Amino acid sequence: MAIGGKSRVAKRSSSVSYASTVTTVVFVTLCVLGVWMLTSNSVSSPQTTTTTRTVTDTNSDIAFSGSNEEQPSKINEDQKDKAVFEDNPGQLPDEAVKPDDDKVSESDDLDKVKEGAAVEETRHGLQGKESAEEQEKQKMSETQISEESVLTQNQQSKQNGLKEVEDNKQMSNEEPIKVHQEETINNQDPSEDQDQIRVVEKKQINEKPKERRAKKKKKHAESIERPLETTMIGKSKKDDVAEMEDEPRVNKPKIQDQLEEDEPKGTKQPNQDQLEEDESKGTKQLNQDQLEQDEPKGNKLQNHDQQESQVQGIDNATFNDETKDKPEILNTTQTDTFQSLLKTKTNQETTEKDTHIEAQQQHESTSEETLGSTIPKESTESKNAWKSQKAQSENEKERRRDESSGKEGLYGYTWHLCNVTAGPDYIPCLDNEKALKKLRSTRHFEHRERHCPEEGPTCLVPLPKGYKRPISWPKSRDKIWYNNVPHTKLAEFKGHQNWVKVSGDFLTFPGGGTQFIHGALHYIDFLQQSVPNLKWGKRTRVILDVGCGVASFGGYLFDRDVLTMSFAPKDEHEAQVQFALERGIPAISAVMGSQRLPFPCRVFDVVHCARCRVPWHAENGMLLLELNRVLRPGGYFIWSATPVYQKLPEDVEIWNAMSSLTKAMCWDLVTIKRDKLNSVSAAIYRKPITNECYDKRPDNNPPMCEENDDANAVWHVPLRACMHRVPINPAERGTRWPAHWPNRLQKAPYWLNRTQMGIYGKPAPQDFVKDYEHWTRVVSKLYMSGLGISWSNVRNVMDMRAVYGGFAAALKDIKVWVMNVVNLDSPDTLPIIYERGLFGMYHDWCESFSTYPRSYDLLHADHLFSKLEKRCKLQPVLAEVDRIVRPGGKLIVRDESDAIGEVENLLKSLHWEVHLTFSKDQEGILSAQKGDWRPTAYPASI
Repeated sequence: MAIGGKSRVAKRSSSVSYASTVTTVVFVTLCVLGVWMLTSNSVSSPQTTTTTRTVTDTNSDIAFSGSNEEQPSKINEDQKDKAVFEDNPGQLPDEAVKPDDDKVSESDDLDKVKEGAAVEETRHGLQGKESAEEQEKQKMSETQISEESVLTQNQQSKQNGLKEVEDNKQMSNEEPIKVHQEETINNQDPSEDQDQIRVVEKKQINEKPKERRAKKKKKHAESIERPLETTMIGKSKKDDVAEMEDEPRVNKPKIQDQLEEDEPKGTKQPNQDQLEEDESKGTKQLNQDQLEQDEPKGNKLQNHDQQESQVQGIDNATFNDETKDKPEILNTTQTDTFQSLLKTKTNQETTEKDTHIEAQQQHESTSEETLGSTIPKESTESKNAWKSQKAQSENEKERRRDESSGKEGLYGYTWHLCNVTAGPDYIPCLDNEKALKKLRSTRHFEHRERHCPEEGPTCLVPLPKGYKRPISWPKSRDKIWYNNVPHTKLAEFKGHQNWVKVSGDFLTFPGGGTQFIHGALHYIDFLQQSVPNLKWGKRTRVILDVGCGVASFGGYLFDRDVLTMSFAPKDEHEAQVQFALERGIPAISAVMGSQRLPFPCRVFDVVHCARCRVPWHAENGMLLLELNRVLRPGGYFIWSATPVYQKLPEDVEIWNAMSSLTKAMCWDLVTIKRDKLNSVSAAIYRKPITNECYDKRPDNNPPMCEENDDANAVWHVPLRACMHRVPINPAERGTRWPAHWPNRLQKAPYWLNRTQMGIYGKPAPQDFVKDYEHWTRVVSKLYMSGLGISWSNVRNVMDMRAVYGGFAAALKDIKVWVMNVVNLDSPDTLPIIYERGLFGMYHDWCESFSTYPRSYDLLHADHLFSKLEKRCKLQPVLAEVDRIVRPGGKLIVRDESDAIGEVENLLKSLHWEVHLTFSKDQEGILSAQKGDWRPTAYPASI
């Protein structure tokens, strides 16, 4: 209006040709003045503070939100808002703020008109050079507004905007304020922003004498608000596009403003870290798309592009399932560390064929440290320096093992439910009815031992009816969901001994046992008082509990910092091991039968039997001699059973036989103590630490084992009634007791020979240290927060291919236990794992594991599947993984890229949620979560 007014003043001063139209002009003027007076009375006071700040900050590519506060609070508000709106560089084009339905509300239009009038008022306030006479002339000319000026008002507003940009450029040259481009906004020095604000405030104070004139102009602008509403709505979008093309210098700030303007009013602004992340991931993509498609497509298209940009911006920091509800899983620091490592699958259906994601090159050093180049590589030469369990076992027995046929892949396989009698409790190697029927004898509990199918099953175990996600530790030690293990027989037979009881929807565990009805903790303290040298949690760290029942003894030993390997057979004591695992207590299904236990020799600090119903004295003491094999020299055997304290003829007979046998084995009877509260007694024996007693025995009975009998060979090796000599070489394992816990965890065992090559090609002690450092780094930097795992819901963990136990050692500070599995054909490092205060067992993953379905919360497989596929098909292995993992449980795989791809496809066919896959230099990582899906059909009968 000011430009149009000036042109009319010039014409009027140069000629009096308008005299003939005075009457018409006066009439029009009176009408306009009347409208102005009515409108100005209903308009609020002008927001001088807001307009001045907006104009000044536009010159510095930073937009601050307005404020209705008065002048004394402007500085504080500027400092407060500066960091929040730091990435808003300029004003938006008109169509950028229109709603999706192209209907502009009256309140929004009023805000736009006020903002335009405020900018106009500020421009004149900054110029401040017009004389009072010119102001009077303008006022007179404004009273002569004709109908023509109203019709051309939109065009004049555009001219005012262009002039305003030029005026702002001129002011920016006069003021000592540095203008930054969009890409450096987030790194702008806060001190510069504060200096700019101070300059603005100083100008406002100096311009107070001109406020009156500015207010008059603003009132005039407000008087034409309603005419402007219609003209602004009808403004041509093509003209706006032309403006953006003519002003490429301010185009990016406008696009950035659009991201903020499209947000709902009242939405909390993101913090600085999120702004930086969004800028780096999404904003640049959006700006490029808008510059290429700078066409009047409407606000709906702009909102769509903006939404895609926002999704792309958060793509690498989002996970399925748990991560959706936990945005704190990847904070800013972790995102910077693993940005190039973690590539999230936000749409698995569209990326079905893209199994491996290429690594970004921006953070190469960090990625290599976490995943790729620095993963310890096993040395081929080291294989000659280590015996495997397979090699050791083959020297002791003849065993036929089916070789893998290596048939075609099984992608797209249709899964079926397992059609077996055991139903939801199916353990393939213990419920092999076909093999059990062929047994010639069950005298040595052969029917409780492993008899695996010739080919691993490829069916899926159904869920029990009403199954729920397990209760978390430590509450699970006291109660579990009844529907998860719906068995009541044990409660009926052992409820009076406080084993387990049924209580509504729960099975509760009072903490008792046959020998400790009044609770396991009292019994544990009783044993400590009986033999002070036990030193629970220091000298005694890893123990074996035979015939564990529901494993309450091992469950409460966690309070004493002791790990207990509990085992019991799958027998008439229905689901006792399953109860233990559901409670979060380590246990396996095994039996003292005809074969050696799957543990190395001389590894357990204590062996415990509380009325375990094992005939120790039978068969020349063969079963007790097996305990002697796994017991560490100087370790204790605790026997709490009726023969110790009852005088029934049968008990007396057993006691006499045990006394003769233990004496012949050179075990020292340390003490027999009476527990008055539970009315039981315990006999505690100690294994010798030298061979002196063996050499002085008058009779070689039980006999000493042959020198070539490998005490570490256990895989399907039959028991023998003989004893192995105690090692006497100071450098040999078993001659010294390990360091107290927890010092033994991080120290390489004293018997690791420096001349022996380690698994990764370095001397064995250095290999041990390197492995521990590697897994500590991986667990702390990636596993704890980078995979979307809620560790508070994790209790039972298995390392499917442990080497030195570094993964389990890295988890020592959280409330989990880890079953370390050393594979049959891998270097025999299991004794090292026990030496550092951890536990585990031998296993061949071409066969089923000796545990119940739904036993583990997390499985970890490091370079397992690439080695397995050389011997057996992966499809039965993944079916076994699905069997032993609980619904909601996790699988972490680190392996070669090809193996990762095959595992991923199989997991998808099992309806697992694949949260993450990443590969670099032919090495990859995968994280997946099991769901509740089960097939509904059984395989067709042949």
